[in-house]
Amino acid sequence: MSLYFGSGLRSDLNTLKHRGRHRKSEEMARSSSSTKDGESFLALFHSLRSAYAATPTNLKIIDLYIIFAVLTALIQVVYMGIVGSFPFNSFLSGVLSCIGTAVLAVCLRIQVNKDNKEFKDLPSERAFADFLLCNLVLHLVIMNFLG
Repeated sequence: MSLYFGSGLRSDLNTLKHRGRHRKSEEMARSSSSTKDGESFLALFHSLRSAYAATPTNLKIIDLYIIFAVLTALIQVVYMGIVGSFPFNSFLSGVLSCIGTAVLAVCLRIQVNKDNKEFKDLPSERAFADFLLCNLVLHLVIMNFLG
């Protein structure tokens, strides 16, 4: 009986050694693939950064405005999660105002972009006037929703 136990123990040890070697090779493959992923991510980041450097200043300003509106909406959602949503209409109005403004700013960015062929005949002043008028309507609706 001890002989059977001994041989079983040896085969179990051999199996564990084999699994250990297999795990090491998997870890090495993961580390090499993660370095490849990291390198491809860096290459993508650098190509996006160089392409965005050629973007006109007015579009960069609109992009900052969009980021500000979305971050303000996220801050409101986090605040609601921490403190609570007692005046729920106020919470909805604030978040919808931020998101609506961001959407309208994206539309403005599309219309002002000179590379966009659909709106190349549209003057930038008219696009900005449309943006202001739509923002006015949006905020009138939101003020009405507040009660």
